[in-house]
Amino acid sequence: MASVKISTRGAKRIRLGHLWVYRSDIRDADEAEPGAIVPVVDDARNFVGQAFYSDRSQIALRFLTVRDEAIDREWWRGRLHACAARRASIMKQTNAYRLVYSEADLLSSLIVDVYDGHYVLQTLSQGADRIQDQLLQLLIDEFQPLSIVELNDARVRQLEGLELRSGALHGDGPPEIEIAQHGVKFIVSPRASQKTGAFLDQRENYLAARRIAHGRALDCFTFNGGFALHIAGSCDNVIGIDISSEAVAAAERNAQLNNAGNVTFQTANVFDALREMETAGERFDTIILDPPAFTKSRATVKSGARGYKEINLRALKLLNTGGVLISCTCSYHISEQMFLDLIADAALDARRRLQIVEKRGQSSDHPVLLGVPETHYLKCVIARVIT
Repeated sequence: MASVKISTRGAKRIRLGHLWVYRSDIRDADEAEPGAIVPVVDDARNFVGQAFYSDRSQIALRFLTVRDEAIDREWWRGRLHACAARRASIMKQTNAYRLVYSEADLLSSLIVDVYDGHYVLQTLSQGADRIQDQLLQLLIDEFQPLSIVELNDARVRQLEGLELRSGALHGDGPPEIEIAQHGVKFIVSPRASQKTGAFLDQRENYLAARRIAHGRALDCFTFNGGFALHIAGSCDNVIGIDISSEAVAAAERNAQLNNAGNVTFQTANVFDALREMETAGERFDTIILDPPAFTKSRATVKSGARGYKEINLRALKLLNTGGVLISCTCSYHISEQMFLDLIADAALDARRRLQIVEKRGQSSDHPVLLGVPETHYLKCVIARVIT
């Protein structure tokens, strides 16, 4: 098997716990096949591990193991069952969860989500794509899913030189699936939706929001109404806002499904809506900000930061004293400290005093792997206005 040689710097990165080696640290990969699992050695030809090799992406190597072991069907089977074992308690709480979270589960570039027995598969690198058929058969044999669809339309596949595609791989998956989270029901459409059907990474933050939300509430960037419907029982009334009319229609349908009569939704640009509400003198006791990523690269961090500060500033001006701000960012390039600083700057400009009640992250089926900071992308800050 052709090996790949990497620099001392690249080898040190892996030995310190990361799973990626960039193209700039490749010394010799002339004989490696695109998508192959290759043994990797350092400049002194010491063994480093085994990794997926890509001849197109800047992430040239995605490590699967640092052991000299056979990566065969039984190896993959063991890794998949380990993922399921780690999520055993979650499976008792909900029928919608992430079974495999790529690097965080030591299965780089592979994602598997489950929606009431129906599986959604993403193979996001040349290596994962190359073994998709094997993974598919393992999922069928070991977990007996009702159906499996692939949702391989993510931009990262283009960076790997892979085609974008989606569709059924196994069974007859329905166009819509009903899921339940903490007693709240949602209709999801994995084949025609953001993420793989729902924002599963916010599941535990929904409960935290429910515990502290009260009074008149505003849920910004509501998508399918996840936060709005979870806090409905704790609030007098809730308004959900999203720029997508399709998202608002889905949220309204979910509200009807849950008989949430105190929740209404509006199609609007959140930035414009917050300004208009301020001008109109409206006030709220709870405001939730869960926007899409405002920055997806280091080059756009400054502009993204301005967007986050702006919406937090507007929200703080609308909150009553004693009110609660639940503010999120899913931008990996916005660190937790940077996010806290942005909220602090917004509070200063709004002339409000804030207490941090909780600092949270993504749900436990989206674990963070120490050594791979890219696995920690979601930050959620719960704060209270005290003056």
